[in-house]
Amino acid sequence: MQELIHLINEMSPYLLLGFLMAGVMHAFIPRVVYSRYLSGRGFRSVLNAALLGIPLPLCSCGVIPTAMSLRREGASKGATVSFLIATPQTGVDSIFATFSLLGLPFAIIRPLAALCTALFGGFLADRCEGECSVQEAPSHRHTAGGGDAVLPEGFAQKLKEALRYAFVEMMQDIGKWLMVGLLVAALITLFVPDDFFALFAGNTLLSILFVLLFSMPMYLCATGSIPIAVALMLKGLTPGAALVLLMAGPACNAASILVIRKVLGRRTLMLYLLAIVGGAVCFALGMDYLLPRHWFAVTGMASSVTPDCCLEMETDYFGTACSILMGLLLIHAWIRSRCSDDACTCGGDGCSCEADGCISRCYRVTGMNCNHCRTNVERAIRSVTGVTEVTVSLADEEARVEGDYDEEALLQAVRQLGFDITPQ
Repeated sequence: MQELIHLINEMSPYLLLGFLMAGVMHAFIPRVVYSRYLSGRGFRSVLNAALLGIPLPLCSCGVIPTAMSLRREGASKGATVSFLIATPQTGVDSIFATFSLLGLPFAIIRPLAALCTALFGGFLADRCEGECSVQEAPSHRHTAGGGDAVLPEGFAQKLKEALRYAFVEMMQDIGKWLMVGLLVAALITLFVPDDFFALFAGNTLLSILFVLLFSMPMYLCATGSIPIAVALMLKGLTPGAALVLLMAGPACNAASILVIRKVLGRRTLMLYLLAIVGGAVCFALGMDYLLPRHWFAVTGMASSVTPDCCLEMETDYFGTACSILMGLLLIHAWIRSRCSDDACTCGGDGCSCEADGCISRCYRVTGMNCNHCRTNVERAIRSVTGVTEVTVSLADEEARVEGDYDEEALLQAVRQLGFDITPQ
C-alpha cells in the first residue's frame, strides 16, 4: 500500500493536468479541423493524421469510431491508419504521466516512436491500398460519425464542456484501467523476484519478444500501462522492452484487432500490426544499444519503502491533495456511469414499447468498450433522419430509439463505425 500510495502521489498532479488539457482540446477545437487536413493521399495527410492523433487521449477502442468518422469525412486510407496507430499509443495525459515516472528522455521518445510508427504504417497503407470492407468513396453526409458535432458557444460554456469531458467522461473511460494498472504495478513490485529478469540478461531481443507475447492481447490504456512498465523496469526489464509494453499494449489488443479486421480488412490489419510491432522493436533496440542507460533510470517509484520514502510521502502535501482529488473524481465518475446505465428499460421480442404515445424500439449494440464508443453510437443514431430521441447504455449494450426513421439507415450508420447492431 505504501508503494501504491507513493506511486499515485507521483502521478496524480500530471494526470490531472493531462486530463484538463485533453478537455480543452475537446471543447475548443472543432472536430471538422481533424478531418479537413487529412483528405487526399500522400505524406502530408499521413503526417497530419499522426500529429493530430498523438496528443488525443483516446484508447484503442475509442479511436476506432473516431477514425472511421474521419475516413467518411474524406480522410485517406493512409491517414486513417496513421491516426489509428498514433492515437492510442500516447496522449497529453500519458505524456505528462510518463515524464513524472520515467523522466524526460522517455517522455520524448515515446511520442516520437508513435509518430514514426504511424508514418510508416500510413505510408504502407497508401502504397498497398486494396482490400477494405469500408466503402472506398467516403461519404460527406455526416450521417454516421458525429464528425460535425457542434461545440458549445461562448468561453464559459466551452470551459464547462472541457471540465465535463476531462473529469467526468474521460474518468469513466480510463479510470478503471488506470487503477488496474496501478494495482498490477504494486503486485509486480511485491511478488516478482528481484532477479526474475536476470534470465534475459544480455538478450534484449528475447526480453522484447517476451513483453510482446503478453502485452499484445491485453487491453492497456496509454496511461495505465506506465506504472506496469515502471514496476517491470524496477525488476530488471530493459528500457527498450518497457517501451514495447507502452507501444504494443495500448495499440494492439484483441478487441481493436478484431474491429480493424472487420472494418478495414485483413491487409490493412497486417500493415497495422507490422508497423506497430516493427516500430516498437526498432526503437527498443535503439534505446538499449545506442542510448545511455542512465537516461532511463526509474526515479518515480522506489524499489523498496524506506523511512526516507515515508517521510517524503508525509511532506508531499500537494501530491497527496491531487491524489485525493483524483480519487473523488474517479468515485464520482463511477457513480454517474452506474446511474446512467439504467436508461434502456425495453424488453425483448421486438422491443416495441409505448410511452406517452411515442413508439420506441430497442437494439443490441456490441463492440462498445468505453464512454467514447457510446457517444459515437449515440451521435450516429441521432443523425439518422426521423430519429427524435436516443439513449445508449454501455453496460447493457442496448440502444433505445424513438421516432419515425428508416431502420436500415440506422443499422448501416452504426455498422459503419465498426459496431454490431441488431434489433431486439
